[in-house]
Amino acid sequence: MKNVNGYTLVVLLLFFSSILCAQELQSSSTPEHLILNLTENPSESVAVTWRTKENTKQSVQWLESTASPLIALQAQAKEAKSNTVIYFDGDNDSLVFTCHSVIIDGLYPNTTYLYRVGSEETWSEWLEYKTAGYENEPFSFIYFGDIQNGMKSQWSRVIRKAFVTAPNTGFMVYAGDLINRANNEKDWQEWFYAGGFIHASIPSIMTPGNHDYDGLELDNHWRNQFTLPENGPDMQILEETAYYVDYQNLRIISVDINADNLDEPTEAVGRTVIWLEKVLKENKKKWTIITLHFPFYSTKANRDNAELRNKFQPLVEKYKVDMVLTGHDHAYGRGMKNIKSMTEEGEISGPVYVVSVSGTKQYSADDKGWMTRKAGNTQFFQVISITDKTLNFKTYMATGELYDEFDLIKRKGKTNKLVDKIPDVPERLYTR
Repeated sequence: MKNVNGYTLVVLLLFFSSILCAQELQSSSTPEHLILNLTENPSESVAVTWRTKENTKQSVQWLESTASPLIALQAQAKEAKSNTVIYFDGDNDSLVFTCHSVIIDGLYPNTTYLYRVGSEETWSEWLEYKTAGYENEPFSFIYFGDIQNGMKSQWSRVIRKAFVTAPNTGFMVYAGDLINRANNEKDWQEWFYAGGFIHASIPSIMTPGNHDYDGLELDNHWRNQFTLPENGPDMQILEETAYYVDYQNLRIISVDINADNLDEPTEAVGRTVIWLEKVLKENKKKWTIITLHFPFYSTKANRDNAELRNKFQPLVEKYKVDMVLTGHDHAYGRGMKNIKSMTEEGEISGPVYVVSVSGTKQYSADDKGWMTRKAGNTQFFQVISITDKTLNFKTYMATGELYDEFDLIKRKGKTNKLVDKIPDVPERLYTR
């Protein structure tokens, strides 16, 4: 063995001490993958989910936001429900985590709260969250189409630009294909890395896409890392994938058709149709939006979802759904069943259909008659702002530049009026 001089010894000591400090800062009980989800009643409650590498007792602390640093002394606490799960990474190596969830209830509308999760050994930072407001107060939300690829490297800029564009947004909506490979831990690590504190500050709702399923089985991560409403069809395979949320004067409904085969449908599709009609029929909210992964109308010439329309479009039209938000086609398209159905005064007879994409996997947007605005090879996010009588829809490119805009105006006893506000930006076809 060579003699170690004093300088080398100091370097080695610094190196190993830095490793020990890092291990201490990232202990096995450190909360990670922290995310908020909307509940059925988001003006009075919120769902919190996170995980640890160690099976430890975890809880959440919260209080109304304050400028005082004496936060912990004033906080309420609630113990988490926990379960241990086994995931697999891209190399098929098994990884063990404990997932924790809490629904914080008894909150006040339109109120900012501070919260943190963890244990006496290791807490997360304190984070801010604002509850939904009262019925007719204005609000906004962000909508993302497929992410699927480039989550860490390139989708991260999209969610961060969306946050900068609409920092006071009420919630975020994901229209499926959050990742590329179901049950792949590395994909989910990238997804959570990209969202970071945004996931922990702005609640999300998500509907699964075909890439969030392995065949007809939902990704094992889904129900362990998200805490979504359980008011869907009475079927275990549709729990926390088909549901609805009443957010102020909006009812937003997640429809999941991935657990069945539309060409040869079984019980899941049938129950979903019955459930959806009940949810629409009993709806007393002024605005109604449906989100699902597969589009009613495709942006690609060689794709068509006729069976989806056959099963669900009669309900969408019968109950005057205002808008349908989808993904799957890796392009952008916005329009209606029949553009000619819009009068010169802007009256429309059916919902507005939107297909969007936020990730790096891109297809062309072909020239199909239903689209008023289309684009390919572009990462997008959408900001939807709602008041008592007006829904404003803006589509932004990843750069933050406005690409599409329209208003939907509610009129008593009449159909919606659509006012196009398309900016003077050339249509982006599939070019590099």
